[in-house]
Amino acid sequence: MRRAVALLAAVLLSALIVGCGSNPKDDSRNRSGESLYSEAKQDLEAGNLERAIKSLERVEALATGTLLGQQAMLDLAYALWRTDERAQALSTLDRFIRLHPSSPAFDYALYLRGLVNFNESLGLFGSIAGQDLSERDQRASRDAFQSFKQLSEQFPASRYAADARLRMDYIVNSLAAYEVHVARYYYRRGAYMAAANRAQQAVNDFQDSPAAEEALFIMVQSYERLELPELRDAADRVLRRSFPQSRFVAQAGGATLSTGGATRAWWRFW
Repeated sequence: MRRAVALLAAVLLSALIVGCGSNPKDDSRNRSGESLYSEAKQDLEAGNLERAIKSLERVEALATGTLLGQQAMLDLAYALWRTDERAQALSTLDRFIRLHPSSPAFDYALYLRGLVNFNESLGLFGSIAGQDLSERDQRASRDAFQSFKQLSEQFPASRYAADARLRMDYIVNSLAAYEVHVARYYYRRGAYMAAANRAQQAVNDFQDSPAAEEALFIMVQSYERLELPELRDAADRVLRRSFPQSRFVAQAGGATLSTGGATRAWWRFW
């Protein structure tokens, strides 16, 4: 009898321990997608991004293929971006764009993808740790430009199109400045042909950018160093015609580069 009582007590104790150690029941399993989405939106607005992400992932799974599921994907991408999960945000947006090309929110998806890359590469018109933005790798800038370009061309009347075009202008100037930065780097290290080629690329690709002025100047200097007077003079003519008030021309004293003194002045501009 005692053994039976002891055995029963052991069984009850074991059941109690297992019950206490088990995970609490996930109450989201029996909730509707609409209910979960409403809660996720409240968390987003309150700044509870981590909790919102979990709810939005659940909503997307429950409402796959519906407008609610699409909205959950976009909100999820936004929340991931705001928590610095850039790669996951872009992956979610790329998946949305691939799966829902006819979605009424397609323009927003393009805009958000542009923003994720824009802020990654450029910041909000600021600098990071004092580094010149034109000195940073510009792959994200180019990706942002493509998203904004697709948005402005495919949805010119979109509420996001005007802002996208402004950001495109900024990106173009940044990309041009980056090319000039690289050309300047080559020149200072004596790689004059590489400097001239990179500056030429900047002029060809971004001729309307302010950075084209310095690109032409680098071409003049590089060709002078390479003893290519015809190319030097051609670049000089374009510089003076395109930028008659150029600070580089003014620093050179307004003289032509065919004179030795003026040439040396151009060399020592930086």
